[in-house]
Amino acid sequence: MTYQVLARKWRPRSFAEMVGQSHVLRALGNGLANGRLHHAYLFTGTRGVGKTTVARILAKCLNCERDGVTAEPCGTCDACREIDQGRFVDLIEVDAASRTKVEDTRDLLDNVQYAPTRGRFKIYLVDEVHMLSAHSFNALLKTLEEPPPHVKFLLATTDPQKLPVTILSRCLQFNLKHLPATVIREQLARIAEAEGISAEPEALRRLARAADGSMRDALSLMDQAIAFGGGALGEDEVREMLGTLEQEFVLELLEALADQDGPALLAVVERMAERAPDFGDALAELLALLHQMSLAQHVPEAVAEDLPGRERLLALAERLAPEAVQLFYQIALTGRRDLPLAPDPRTGFEMTLLRMLAFEPAAVEPPVEHDGGTRARSPQTPQQAPAAPASTPASGARRATAHGAASASAAGGTATAVAERQGAPDPAAASPAEPAPAPSSAAADEPPPAAARDLPPSGPPVAERGPAGGEDGEGVDWHGLVARLRLGGMAHALASHCDWAGREGDRVRLRIDAGHAHLLNPSMQERLRAALARHFQAELQLSIDVGEVSAETPAEAQSRSSAARAEAAREAIERDPNVLALRETFGAEVIPDSIRPAD
Repeated sequence: MTYQVLARKWRPRSFAEMVGQSHVLRALGNGLANGRLHHAYLFTGTRGVGKTTVARILAKCLNCERDGVTAEPCGTCDACREIDQGRFVDLIEVDAASRTKVEDTRDLLDNVQYAPTRGRFKIYLVDEVHMLSAHSFNALLKTLEEPPPHVKFLLATTDPQKLPVTILSRCLQFNLKHLPATVIREQLARIAEAEGISAEPEALRRLARAADGSMRDALSLMDQAIAFGGGALGEDEVREMLGTLEQEFVLELLEALADQDGPALLAVVERMAERAPDFGDALAELLALLHQMSLAQHVPEAVAEDLPGRERLLALAERLAPEAVQLFYQIALTGRRDLPLAPDPRTGFEMTLLRMLAFEPAAVEPPVEHDGGTRARSPQTPQQAPAAPASTPASGARRATAHGAASASAAGGTATAVAERQGAPDPAAASPAEPAPAPSSAAADEPPPAAARDLPPSGPPVAERGPAGGEDGEGVDWHGLVARLRLGGMAHALASHCDWAGREGDRVRLRIDAGHAHLLNPSMQERLRAALARHFQAELQLSIDVGEVSAETPAEAQSRSSAARAEAAREAIERDPNVLALRETFGAEVIPDSIRPAD
């Protein structure tokens, strides 16, 4: 008896036997049950996902002699059996890849007007329809739009982008998806059991993963693996046939990374190289294990109980920090992409592992509060910016130029502002290799330029920031306290528009004017209360009264200071000798609104 390959023997013969693609089967089944039949169907998807199979089952649904038009053909009548055997006279299957000429399409359409010989419908199944020429598509257009009532077109393609829009608009389109590896593995297990073939679960898992979403590829690989293993599916035989690495190697690599043991890492690579592996597949195996480790760290119940090496994997997940696992995954992903660019695959593989050994996740800063919750502090905040080095006085006022004339770098913005107010040059402008010379005694005695003297400090003077006194008494430096609380967003706005009204035991009283009473949001008040409690290291209650505020609030002080600095910057520009020269020589004009202070 002639052997029939598994891909043909186990081709589904009804919608109930189909694996996956439920979104397509549901639409077709409902349409058949309700009699809503279209004249043209287009099935798209990658190879081996069931496009031609669905089209043939649909042909049986339309021509079943016993049950009529139905979503569940009987499979026993002459029409159903002949369609399964590929000899039904009213099912015309066309391979568009071999019949691309317009003459072939015209010959095909010459018989469209004739009624079917035996079936209810005459069905044209055109496979790989994107291979037709432009003239063939043009010849097909009119018939595809208004075919005779006894004609149905079933089109299948792996590349729908190559089809003209005029063809797409005349068809019902169904996109068949990649099949998940778990679905393929379960189907392979059912087939192995039905065929009486001994199959190890890990062997089926490897076959399903190698199929890359195609059921036909999975069945073909299964056929090959059965022959390779002498009638059985063993993990070692399947791994050897596919050329994949033993999981033991990848686990040893991860353990060496966890130990930060470079020699052990390279020793494992040396043993791997003796088997001439595909290092791209080795990185894929490494990525798969890192994925399982991340699952174990965040969603432990998602790790399969029968996963090979599960205990070692869980132990590694406990040893490595979640941030390190994520970093390793990203490095492996980049290394796999760049592997073809390496001098040779082994070098690229080793460099990827050495990157994992060399880099480590950045330290996570404590979160900073803002109006939407908390967020991680950026690596360098203004409070952490390096102080400006001492240097010779320079024309710092020239940095208060028109908007866009000269801008300091973002990282050194705070240090630049401090240096300019003190008459020192921008630290970002100095060469890191050549430190600025120490100021001479003559230069130290010179007063700063007039423009620099005109610029007030960025915040109000200490004397203006509220009454002096202890932090736990009535006299609290509210302006300085608001800055130290490091609030953000609406909570900062609420604190900035309040004034200190006193503290009585564990109750802190603030006052806010009626014009800003809309800031009294319960959530923001709680955020402000929590920040004060952390600052004073005590459990506090907060009450904010609405009324007249006698003292200057932090927001008003900041606004006044900003206005003063903006005015000083405009005056500095107006008096700048270079600006005066440009006005006299070229008739230049200064746009006041474009002038911004340096910080």
